Amino acid sequence: MEGDANWVSKYKQACLRGALILVAKRRTIMILNFTDPFFSTRVLGFEPLFDRLQRLSESSDRSSSYPPYNIRKDGNLFAIEIAVAGLTKKDINIELADGVLSISYDGPTTEVVNDKNEVVYQGIAQRAFKQQFTLSNDVVVQGADLVNGLLTINLEKIIPDEKKPRTIEIKTPKRISG
Repeated sequence: MEGDANWVSKYKQACLRGALILVAKRRTIMILNFTDPFFSTRVLGFEPLFDRLQRLSESSDRSSSYPPYNIRKDGNLFAIEIAVAGLTKKDINIELADGVLSISYDGPTTEVVNDKNEVVYQGIAQRAFKQQFTLSNDVVVQGADLVNGLLTINLEKIIPDEKKPRTIEIKTPKRISG
């Protein structure tokens, strides 16, 4: 168990320095420190990727499983399904900014009827939330639907023609006779 404590210590120290932790095997870690001059002087054009990875590492501590959600995939189509029972489309805010899709609800507004607002039993959670999903540059939000308490956000991965698989023709060289 002493090795586990050492691993946790290394993990915490690396996170405080703004590093990305990659776990290859149990007890084997690889630390990428984005503040290292190596990344700023030798790896060019990847700044947006590093920024996204940094945001992901920071948001993992704050992430919540409320409300529950599913992510479905069918080829290049994705759907994020979020259970939002009791909410209307006016209650939910969906925003896409800098490659981050945010879905939020500010929480319930209390209504007082006849000077009383008594709830005998509260089994339906109605608390504020904010779910965030980091999207690749080639993923486009197609739209959102709210049906029977299930919010569905439709996404599509657009693959440019130059990245699509293609067949390379094998040519037969012409022989030069001597």
